[in-house]
Amino acid sequence: MKKTRLTSHSFSESTPVALAPTSVVLSFEDIDRLALLCGVHDAHLVCLEKEAGVSIYPKGNTLSVVGEPLSVAHVVRALQRLYGALASMGGEHGVSQESVMACYDEERRRQRLLSSVEGMDEERKASIRIHQHGVVARRLMQARYMEAMARYPVVFAEGPAGTGKTYLSIAYAASMLVSGDVERIVLSRPAVEAGERLGFLPGDMKEKVDPYLRPLYDALNDMMSPHTLARYRDRGMIEVAPLAFMRGRTLRNAFIILDEAQNTTPIQMKMFLTRLGEGSHMVIAGDASQVDSIPSSRSGLTDALEIFSSMDDVKVIHFTERDSVRHPLVQKMLEAYGRKARQANMAEEGRRQKAHRGHGEHGEE
Repeated sequence: MKKTRLTSHSFSESTPVALAPTSVVLSFEDIDRLALLCGVHDAHLVCLEKEAGVSIYPKGNTLSVVGEPLSVAHVVRALQRLYGALASMGGEHGVSQESVMACYDEERRRQRLLSSVEGMDEERKASIRIHQHGVVARRLMQARYMEAMARYPVVFAEGPAGTGKTYLSIAYAASMLVSGDVERIVLSRPAVEAGERLGFLPGDMKEKVDPYLRPLYDALNDMMSPHTLARYRDRGMIEVAPLAFMRGRTLRNAFIILDEAQNTTPIQMKMFLTRLGEGSHMVIAGDASQVDSIPSSRSGLTDALEIFSSMDDVKVIHFTERDSVRHPLVQKMLEAYGRKARQANMAEEGRRQKAHRGHGEHGEE
């Protein structure tokens, strides 16, 4: 086993410096955190070396990773993410060997997903296809959405109906399930019309919640045969559940989709986002202009977009009426509603400014 000697604090936070096509040096600012990253007697580094077929040389507050370029890239990204995770934990606890290997495996899966979009120009990206199911991006923003799902572990898709937010995410999740990149799909949406008081509805629990989840079933039926869908559901590899049933769970190696996210409360949204486990991907889709919950409550989607819009590992895709792929008349309808909403906002702003000026004049008297 190599002995890691950590003596310097002079380098910046995990900034890679390329030495050669097959060699990368990572420098770290926090020596104690780096020791946790390496593991006892560099055990975590040894595991990465064996799995990736690279060599990792610790020296001071740096790690040199040498090997085949793609493998080096996977290891470097995994080390950077783990180091950042240690920062978020306050640097008091290390990471397990299982977490290290899961992070490396996720980087390899992510690179495979990106292989279909890397290097494409904007026009070619508009024809990105989810191969297993023949689903093609019909708008440039849809292609960017699909690219984001390959690149980021958490993606927010906000915009009007008919833009493919839910359909494309389910198609992408299905392709990852078929290819073995995730072990299961979990689809969820809030049952706001029932006020979460499902006991007042007739039938058993499945019959109570199915009407609210029907759009998700419809999309799944388009992705695979009824026999395949039934087999996946029987094995627990595809789960469709109301949001209330997500509490208390941690979902690993899963593709998790929350539909109609605008109808969540901030507390529900926080609960959902914190279900994300190792090796999982998450898509949150909704239209902030169509909140069906109590008017006085703040939308969890709006709240989350404000909080996470600038986070590096989270991507926000904003669709507009022009991205609709439904009947041309639907796009015109959405644009008309959009104009009315903007006019109402302008009128409200004018009333507020007038009231403010009136208050100021009254104060001067």
